[in-house]
Amino acid sequence: MHPGSGSPEYIPQTTSKPTLADLLTIESSASIFYSYARELELSSLFSDQSAKLTLFVPTNKAVMALSRKPHQGPVPTVEIELSEEQFDTEAKNNVQRWVSAHIVPEYPLSLDANQHNTLLEHKSISFTPISKNNGQGPEWSRVMLDNGVKIIGKKEALNGDLYLIDGTVSTH
Repeated sequence: MHPGSGSPEYIPQTTSKPTLADLLTIESSASIFYSYARELELSSLFSDQSAKLTLFVPTNKAVMALSRKPHQGPVPTVEIELSEEQFDTEAKNNVQRWVSAHIVPEYPLSLDANQHNTLLEHKSISFTPISKNNGQGPEWSRVMLDNGVKIIGKKEALNGDLYLIDGTVSTH
């Protein structure tokens, strides 16, 4: 309290680390992933300081290399006519599945051969050591995701870790 003022002294809240949302905002090479994620309610977790998440974020180059974009989902087995509303719902569901497959609700995460469940039901990821690895460098640089995708960078946040990856996590 200020002497004689009767009101408590204002102390701004500060944190030592940015949130995952802050990191995604400034990480220009991950802007496509974040633009998809921001369409979803689950993106609020990225700014939730109590959330404990590990994100595997594809680079823009990795997303652009996909033959079918996240909102398109898998190739349909039969051609069916969808109304605009059905198409929008289907696209949003596909984005939800795709973004969820890149989020592990664990932090810190051990980059080991164990299966780590993602937010996408029935989808987990694991890691394999990169052959010809000399054991040097950070742990993340010595492993790849189970589908051969390499981790190319790591950023630490208040509420989790963000790993940049050179591919995407499959939703199947």
